Amino acid sequence: MPRTRSASAHRKVLDAALELIGDHGVDATSMDAIAGRSGVSKATIYKHWADKDALLLELMGVLVGLGERPNFDTGHTRADMLAVLNYRPPQDTVQKERTMPHFIAYSARNPAFGGAWRRMVTEPPRHDLLRLLKLGISKGELKSGLDLDVSLAMLLGPMIYWHIFLQPVVPDMKKLAGSVVDAFWKAFALEANENPRPRRS
Repeated sequence: MPRTRSASAHRKVLDAALELIGDHGVDATSMDAIAGRSGVSKATIYKHWADKDALLLELMGVLVGLGERPNFDTGHTRADMLAVLNYRPPQDTVQKERTMPHFIAYSARNPAFGGAWRRMVTEPPRHDLLRLLKLGISKGELKSGLDLDVSLAMLLGPMIYWHIFLQPVVPDMKKLAGSVVDAFWKAFALEANENPRPRRS
């Protein structure tokens, strides 16, 4: 954040916006209302965010903990892949339950916003996995001719499916993530590096 921005004002606006959206929805929450609830002027708000959608994107990022991702860099490629797929950031469950349905509905009505949100959510794990795939190839753990784009789809696709369709009925994704990494490693690891399946807690 630029030095001219006030961290305190920034936080007040985020908190006020989340409260208002939880109470009234996205469309009914104006920048005027956010300014009134937060005590931060609109002029200051627009120094922090270019427009309402920019503020909404940050709010959604806050709700799912995008700014709190750890480094997946233990030196063990397979274990780090599993950690990326298993990662679930700490979340305020009550706040998320109150506001996320409004954000999802808004995303459905506004394709450009929805696309920006999908890119924001999928890029961090995609970046982590791409780095790990390249590392695995360079270390001789994975086949050198590996198609990176297809590999990313194979690793991330099942997890995205879980988030959209399975999470309400299968709340624990660790078993799925383990099966995805195991299958990928079995298909693409060099034989010399096909170690026994690691024990998972």
